[in-house]
Order: sequence, then C-alpha cells, then structure tokens
Amino acid sequence: MSSNCLIFWLPKAKTSWLNWKISCFLCFTLTVSFSQQNPTKIVNGRVDAAGEDVTGIAVQNISSEKAAITNFEGKFSIEVAVGDTLVFSAVQLRRKTLPVSKEIYQLSFVIVPMQPFVNELREVVVQPYNLTGNLGTDMQQLNVKPVTAESLGLPNAEAKIPTQSERQLQEAATGMYTLRNPLRVGLNPIINAISGRTKMLKKRVALEKKSAQTLAVQNAIIDSLFLAELKIPKDRINDFMYYCEVDQQFQSLVRLEDELKLWEFLMYKSKLYRENNGLD
Repeated sequence: MSSNCLIFWLPKAKTSWLNWKISCFLCFTLTVSFSQQNPTKIVNGRVDAAGEDVTGIAVQNISSEKAAITNFEGKFSIEVAVGDTLVFSAVQLRRKTLPVSKEIYQLSFVIVPMQPFVNELREVVVQPYNLTGNLGTDMQQLNVKPVTAESLGLPNAEAKIPTQSERQLQEAATGMYTLRNPLRVGLNPIINAISGRTKMLKKRVALEKKSAQTLAVQNAIIDSLFLAELKIPKDRINDFMYYCEVDQQFQSLVRLEDELKLWEFLMYKSKLYRENNGLD
C-alpha cells in the first residue's frame, strides 16, 4: 500500500448512523425550503349577495381539503396558500370559484360577490290537453268533475246529510239521538208532541227547505238579468226573492223544474213588486 494514501475506515454500524443523520438533515432542509416557498395564512372575508341569506354558505379549500362556513353576516375565516382554490356554494346562490392569487393572499380582508341561483325551466306543453298554464283558461277547456263522495264511489255516498233542524226534528219525533236513557227515549216523542216542539220543528224544517230552494233560484240568475229584465235594483234582490217565496205557486214551479214557466212567473211578480214599492 502506498504511503501517500490515507485510508479512513469506519465500522459498518457507524456508517449507517451517519447516513441516517444526513438523511434527516436533508429532509428538514427541504421541508423548511418548501414551507418558505408556499407559506399559509388565515384569510378573513365576507360573502356579498344582495337580498339573499348569506348564513351557512360552504367555503371549501379544495387544494388543502379544508373548509369553513359563513356566519349570519356572511363572514368566514380559512387557511390558504398562494395557488389554492376556494369554492363557495349554497342552495340559493350560484357556485363561485376563487383562485388564491398573490394579490388575494396579501389582502387583509376579502369580499366575495355571489349571484342568486334561479332554476329556469324550459317551456313545456302538456299533452294531450294542450294546457297553457293559465288556470282560468285551462279549467274551461277541461271537463273536470268535482270530487264528491259519489265520484269516489264511497259507500252511502247518496245518503243525504241532515241539517241541524232535521236532526232536532228526528230526535223530537223518535228520540234516536238520545240513547243514553232508554226511558227518556220512549217518553220524548210524547212530551214533544204535547208541548208543540215537534210541530215547531216541522215548520222550521219546511221554512229552511223553502229558503234553500229560493236561494238556488237566485244563484241561478245573474245580477244583470235582475237589473235589465226584471228591473229589480241590486239592493232589493233578496227582498224580491222573499216576496216570490211566500207565493205557493213559486214553490210548485220550483218543484216542477220548468225554467220557462218559472221565468214567466218571475216577470209577472217583478211587475207587481215594482208597483207595490214605487220602483217604476
């Protein structure tokens, strides 16, 4: 071996320890260098959406996978670095993407404008009815039957619901609505007949039926016919119909359902009513 050559010999264990130490130093150096090149900081900001609720808007840093939400004033705080991308999203607002540039990173406070989200539907024509969307027009075109117990095919659909007076009359005459005391049920019809309650209720039921028939006729005639043909002022229509109701012939014509004869009767009675009340 040459005398001019110096050879340093290290044990194998010491060599491994030295390599590990050098590797740790290099990793630390690279980490510090990288952090110096891409520093992070907390950015404060506010979402501005005129007229819209800015509470609970999601703020996501899709680069670092960090997130935050806005408070009731639309303010938020989130950690960012230059080159990151922030995404703002809410149901009522259009999605907003904000790249973090050097200029934005250097700002102390960021204002993020957002626009309302409007879900615009394309025009749709419903077939086969050719509906226009105008409820008044579409209802005239369609032959829609009212939803009733009969149309639904429910049991006892044709059964007539008694009025309060009819129920009271039925109770007075038969006692069927007072089943708590059997003895009272047996005596009720007799007591009501003697006291005249049953007779009074029968008259009330008859009057209610007359009034219901009169109201049905009145509703079938538009106000313009009362004014133009019958020459009855609008504020006297109810009084005129009561004037007709007390006539027995009116009730007979209503039961016959002869519209022509009923109209002739109304024309005749309107002339008498105007004469009696000085309306001509």
